[in-house]
Amino acid sequence: MKDIQHILELIEEIKTKNKLVIVEGIKDQKALTNLGIIKVLQLRQKPLYKIVEEIAENAKEVVLLVDLDPEGKKIYNKLAQDLQRHKVKIDNKLREALFKTPLRQIEGLDTYIDRVKEEGCRL
Repeated sequence: MKDIQHILELIEEIKTKNKLVIVEGIKDQKALTNLGIIKVLQLRQKPLYKIVEEIAENAKEVVLLVDLDPEGKKIYNKLAQDLQRHKVKIDNKLREALFKTPLRQIEGLDTYIDRVKEEGCRL
């Protein structure tokens, strides 16, 4: 229950500071919207280099929340490297917290949180 509380605090920080969150697809965006995060950019809309250029022009910091599977790790590494080259800071706190859970797909984040909260209430 301690891990989920930390995750909820990080989500609240993202919402409060209105940070831009980058996700892979529409289902990921929907899960974050269900959690109240509205400033979300999907990678599936444009080539990565164009996304990096747009972000670099408009943001100083982003939350990279791509999946935690091997493909997501490749995307994360490429994006992080390119964004940092453009002086954009990467907020990894939520991603690192999620690695401590069994969750590997961002699209399941909202249901994972609901399930853990429900199970915690029954303890």
